[in-house]
Amino acid sequence: MIQANMAHRKILLAALIGLFAGPVVKAQVIQDSVPELMEIDIIEHLGDSLPLNLSFVDDNGSEVTLSDYFKGDKPVILTLGYYECPMLCNLVFNGVSEGIKELGWVPGEKYQVISVSIDPLETADLAANKKANYIKFLEMPGASDGWHFLVTESENARTLADVIGFKYYYVEDRDEYAHAAAAYLISPDGVISRYLYGIQYTAINLKLGLLEASEGKIGSTMDKILLYCYRYDPDAKGYVLFAQNAMKVGGVVTVVLIALLVGSLFIRERLKAQGEVAAVLENNKSSESSS
Repeated sequence: MIQANMAHRKILLAALIGLFAGPVVKAQVIQDSVPELMEIDIIEHLGDSLPLNLSFVDDNGSEVTLSDYFKGDKPVILTLGYYECPMLCNLVFNGVSEGIKELGWVPGEKYQVISVSIDPLETADLAANKKANYIKFLEMPGASDGWHFLVTESENARTLADVIGFKYYYVEDRDEYAHAAAAYLISPDGVISRYLYGIQYTAINLKLGLLEASEGKIGSTMDKILLYCYRYDPDAKGYVLFAQNAMKVGGVVTVVLIALLVGSLFIRERLKAQGEVAAVLENNKSSESSS
């Protein structure tokens, strides 16, 4: 029993190590000693499509399918975990909610957020309670319509996880799931666009990920320029400034500013000249009147 408990602790420890080290870096020593750790990983399936026909129950107790959330031009932030997770899932939920709050974009307006429980025993009531806590934290009117907490049977959860590449392991003795941490950016038509790892999701990474997933269909002109200047760096696990494009944008901005300056000077001189001509004509008119 002692050995079993130690093994399970190692499993959870390795999941946390994977959280910070990324999906392909594991604690090799622990992994060799605990074969079950081979079942904990995130394998990127960029470009693959989600099975939109999968059925779920939402936080209102209604039966839904994934396709209900992929309509129009709104990308999706997707998370997988479970609502009674003692630690890691809550850190992911917290990270997503904090990133959304910092971003300032209300869920449901430009994008959707979907959180799916991998625990088949969790209920819609539990999902609703979890949702209420995070909607309260966001303090964004209307956010409740854009962040959806779903539950489902084990087979559907496993199918979605397999497509995403989210490999998890159920620790029976502890009644817990061991897994890594990530959020997934999905395009409006259900294609996996980007993986964001860890438990902190900055506003800039969420914004750029959503812009990328939507292929520029959301956001302002400035947002699209921002996306042009940044590129996703797998090593940094986030978006970094792409110097070449940034210099191009800087060059264009410089040319535009020079053009505006020259134009304003030209207009000023022209108005000045017109004013001088008008003054001369007025003087001539006054002279003629005096005569």
